[in-house]
Amino acid sequence: MSLNMAVLLCFSLFAMAAVAEDPYRFFSWNVTYGDIYPLGVRQQGILINGQFPGPDIHSVTNDNLIINVFNSLDQPFLLSWNGVQQRRNSFEDGVSGTTCPIPPGGNFTYILQVKDQIGSFYYFPSLAFHKAAGGFGGIRILSRPRIPVPFDDPAGDYTVLIGDWYKFNHTDLQAILDRGSRLPFPDGILINGRGSNGASFNVEQGKTYRLRISNVGLENSLNFRIQNHNLKLVEVEGTHTVQTTYSSLDVHVGQSYSVLVTADQPAKDYYIVVSSRFTSTVLTSTAILRYSNSAGPVSGPPPGGPTIQIDWSLNQARSIRTNLTASGPRPNPQGSYHYGLINTTRTIILSGSAGIVNGKQRYGINSVSYVAPDTPLKLADYFKIQGVFRVGSISDRPTGGGIYLDTSVLQTDYRAFAEIVLQNDEDVIQSYHLDGYSFFVVGMDGGQWTTASRNEYNLRDAVSRSTTQVYPKSWTAIYIALDNVGMWNLRSEFWARQYLGQQFYMRVYTTSTSIRDEYPVPKNALLCGRASGRHTRPL
Repeated sequence: MSLNMAVLLCFSLFAMAAVAEDPYRFFSWNVTYGDIYPLGVRQQGILINGQFPGPDIHSVTNDNLIINVFNSLDQPFLLSWNGVQQRRNSFEDGVSGTTCPIPPGGNFTYILQVKDQIGSFYYFPSLAFHKAAGGFGGIRILSRPRIPVPFDDPAGDYTVLIGDWYKFNHTDLQAILDRGSRLPFPDGILINGRGSNGASFNVEQGKTYRLRISNVGLENSLNFRIQNHNLKLVEVEGTHTVQTTYSSLDVHVGQSYSVLVTADQPAKDYYIVVSSRFTSTVLTSTAILRYSNSAGPVSGPPPGGPTIQIDWSLNQARSIRTNLTASGPRPNPQGSYHYGLINTTRTIILSGSAGIVNGKQRYGINSVSYVAPDTPLKLADYFKIQGVFRVGSISDRPTGGGIYLDTSVLQTDYRAFAEIVLQNDEDVIQSYHLDGYSFFVVGMDGGQWTTASRNEYNLRDAVSRSTTQVYPKSWTAIYIALDNVGMWNLRSEFWARQYLGQQFYMRVYTTSTSIRDEYPVPKNALLCGRASGRHTRPL
């Protein structure tokens, strides 16, 4: 699309906004390469409007977001929206199974609505290994003005993007994976795109601040803590939580948390510490919490945190509960907020694994290692293009066999209420995300899941979120109301595993063609592969 066409589209959308109930917010982003030095060496980073990390998106419940993305890279590019649910509209999800890439020198305008959502999320580049170069940023969705929030307005609101990082360029990392090898251990941890003591957050004594923490890294769970300060958890990926106070918080890959921090200590500078979890070599990075009337710089060693203790992390995860007295949007399966009283209609058991295929490292789910087709699955489904995928190409139970390659699509029924068990038989922690949905994390424990494990489920106030961890040699169970028609990506948030096949697409299917159930393909959709040359609307 040319610049003139893009401007015309934006003016048309602005005219629509004049008669629409919900506000429109417009963004124009130019994606480029640029030199960055997060760990002290020059790297090729991915910048958005010259920024690393990219600009925050600030919005309010039900806002329409119009994000015009110009791709000035030399590779196809896509952005996806981690945890922001596109209701009835998986065409805008921004992953390879739903959306055609923006070609070099081209652009695409995402048309998103943050329908019935609040909370803290982030966006990131979903193709190739671009995530290892940047291109990510925070998303905050505030409650509508008259909807009460279960805590006072903070004096400040900060985005805190944390993640492991390599000194290698992303192209070098991708080449390692393409050769069939595993990635080396990361070189460091970034806090808002900077190494130790590179980032700082200003506070005034006696005031309380909100920190929106997202783990945008590639593979490591991270522990977050602030010297001599407590963290009061208030929100997890769009769910107001019971306000529990922690001395430190585990944030697994792909997860987002909001905490309140009160500047209630003597006025000086304090360490903010982020360190790797469950690793024999512990990576640590620091930032500075700086009081406005600070009497001096940070002093002493940074406070230590947990390292390999799984039980500590598991108990913390179980303590995170939904605040049932809070106002605001929250999941409402089958017209009832009492998810524990609804009978599940299907149980799906998913097990990730590693293996060698054709002499190269691959990862899979239920023995299938995902291979992307030449046409986005959602477009093939919409235009009824045969041969792109087949329903049932992945089993809803572990097969026990070796890993093999396929374009894995699991079909589920619209409006079903499903139980999904994530079984981890490996010695490493795993983290899974499902686009288009929030789900109730009803249980997690060590060992093998059995039907008797249901006796341990929290059927009252389990937290609803879109990304959950599965501890080594353990299981995690979720309940999900399949109320969002479309083709949705379920993936490992360990980016090398995702890149090498530990993902699949869930086809939430209905025979209905009503726009009440699913929107048609957008008029401005890019069409590629076997969908090239098709019309986005019937003639």
